[in-house]
Amino acid sequence: MSATIQSALSSRLSPQTRERATQLISRFSSSYSANRPTIQKGLFTLWVLYALGSSWYGLSGKGAKKGGDEGARGGKDRKGRKGRRTGPRVEVDAVFFQRLKRILRIVVPGIRSKEAGLIFMHSGFLLFRTILSLYVASLDGRIVSALVRAKPRQFLIRICWWMLVAIPATYCNAMISFIQSKLSIAYRTRLNDKISKDYLSDDAVFYKIGNLDDRIKNADQLITVDVNRFSNSLAEIYSNLAKPVLDVIIYNAQLAANVGAEGLVGLTIVVQTSAAILRALTPSFGRYAAEEAKLEGELRFTHSRLIENAEEVAFFRGEDPEKNTVERSYFTLIKHVNRVLKIRAVHSVVEQGIIQWLWGATGLCVCAIPVFFRLPGVAPGDMGSRTEGFVTNRRLLLSASDAFGRILQSYKDLSELAGHTARVSELLDVCEDVKDGKYVKNLVSSRGTEENARMLQKRGKVVESDEIRFVDVPICSPNGDVLVQALTFNVKSGSHLLVVGPNGCGKSSLFRILGGLWPCYGGTVYKPPPAAFTYIPQRPYLCLGMLRDQVIYPDTRERMLERDITDDDLLEYLSIVGMEDIVEREGGWDVTREWRDALSGGDKQRIAMARLFYHRPKYAILDESTSAVTFDIEREFYTRATEMGITLLTVSHRPSLWKYHQMILQFSGQGDYVFTELDAEKRLALQEEKQALEHQLLEVPRLEARLKDLKAVAGQA
Repeated sequence: MSATIQSALSSRLSPQTRERATQLISRFSSSYSANRPTIQKGLFTLWVLYALGSSWYGLSGKGAKKGGDEGARGGKDRKGRKGRRTGPRVEVDAVFFQRLKRILRIVVPGIRSKEAGLIFMHSGFLLFRTILSLYVASLDGRIVSALVRAKPRQFLIRICWWMLVAIPATYCNAMISFIQSKLSIAYRTRLNDKISKDYLSDDAVFYKIGNLDDRIKNADQLITVDVNRFSNSLAEIYSNLAKPVLDVIIYNAQLAANVGAEGLVGLTIVVQTSAAILRALTPSFGRYAAEEAKLEGELRFTHSRLIENAEEVAFFRGEDPEKNTVERSYFTLIKHVNRVLKIRAVHSVVEQGIIQWLWGATGLCVCAIPVFFRLPGVAPGDMGSRTEGFVTNRRLLLSASDAFGRILQSYKDLSELAGHTARVSELLDVCEDVKDGKYVKNLVSSRGTEENARMLQKRGKVVESDEIRFVDVPICSPNGDVLVQALTFNVKSGSHLLVVGPNGCGKSSLFRILGGLWPCYGGTVYKPPPAAFTYIPQRPYLCLGMLRDQVIYPDTRERMLERDITDDDLLEYLSIVGMEDIVEREGGWDVTREWRDALSGGDKQRIAMARLFYHRPKYAILDESTSAVTFDIEREFYTRATEMGITLLTVSHRPSLWKYHQMILQFSGQGDYVFTELDAEKRLALQEEKQALEHQLLEVPRLEARLKDLKAVAGQA
């Protein structure tokens, strides 16, 4: 190499300058050759430190683009157009790593956990596969060397070794895929347990997320689809990052020993420069993944909504508007997917051009160094040895290039993981906020939202007590509209309360506050613990399970037996409401059906009545719970419930129920209310007199017309 430089200098410089330059080059070459082993170690050590540092810098989020707040403000995108973003951007940044760190504590709870064991086992197989790849690269070169040297015996022996290596290699690859799948299942199981614990907690988080908070519209998709996608992505990202980083270091260590650390440093400069360009051109795939998941959820919600309201839509012949709604959601999703596909196609062209072709050409130049240049300390070889070295180095280079390419591509995988992480983290955040009584509501009101927002931020006191008492408690809708400014009433045990009023006056809101589903926005609520209440709505809930489960819900059969209650007792409860024949009719207590579809509205209400007798709570909230049964069943139900000592809080407009209540809470619908004792006989007499007067008033126009006709006839006479 020094001779080439000297010949180039001799044609351009004066004789004296040429002589001094030649002497300097000779001394430098001699000194470099003498100290080359030390220089090689130093260069390779610096390269390893640089590779690890740059990988950590890029993956820790410190080198990521910052712009999360910009997206939240609806800032401009890269082309300068004002963005359409309605939420924060999803980037591989410090926020992503904070979210991921929090979730990792959930999915890998400790070093001795099952998940940690799977990770260690996975790492062992990844390391073993890298060692096998090194051996295969060397064996590949020796096979080609035997072929060039025309030595058939060595060629066949090395081919046999190649086939033998396939046994542990295929087993290793299969185990890596198997353990990765097991890791994904383990992650999903841990997350599912955590989410189920929070989402289905005693605080009714599942109800409050859908009714008091507007941040999550499709929690079902987040729990099923997005958690699964996150688990798969997290399991894949480990092998897509850990093994490539390890491969790059090991392959390049062997490559540096074969071609010199100088070539490795030059190759790294080219690779890092082009990688920086590629990273700058990489779009925000994380935001695209999060947006796609959101649109998938909206499409699923439109179908779920159609199924829930199928009867009403069918009666109104609403197929066309519902079809337009579904198609609008679908084409919005497809438009987004097609846009992302075009962006991916352009990015793939640039990515392959840099990774496959530019790096390939640079690698060939590095592999050719031992052929065209004589390296200090390396003896020249024959055609076979040079071929063996070139093939081995090229194999190592291709493996290292593939590993580094996977590291670069893993940034795209990280971006998608960031999108899934943001969705799962949002679900965890909302669950925690709702448990703490923090709600985010998109308010809409004709009188302005500021006053409503202030009302929803207020909190009253809830005190556990043996009786029910409201003191200056405002009754509000979830939107913040005040239905009753300050409600004060009390219900003592055994003093049954009837609640009446027009629709939207606050009856259901009152019971939701009483049941702990809605927060108390002011005043003081004295009430028993939730276990002292049973709620029976107009359309009772029937769970998935056996016939017995419908009566004892939410208890289990074991819990029923602990309470010394048998199937005969359940049959007695059913006989009170005239349903004793259902056990024989349906085939026994252990029959499983979709009871929501198998029973009529009246049967569902009677099942709920039997459920009330089973639980025997201190208080029962009955919201039009007898609207689909006969008066005889209604009378028997109320009589037996009062005999059991259950205090009834009833919402109903049936006059036949007045005699079972001692107090009445009547809402006017204009923000006023009346709480007083109920005299059923007097109220019934007034009701009959009112109906009689209304009937007489309806006759007034006819009587006036008749009087007018009679006057006309009398005038003619």
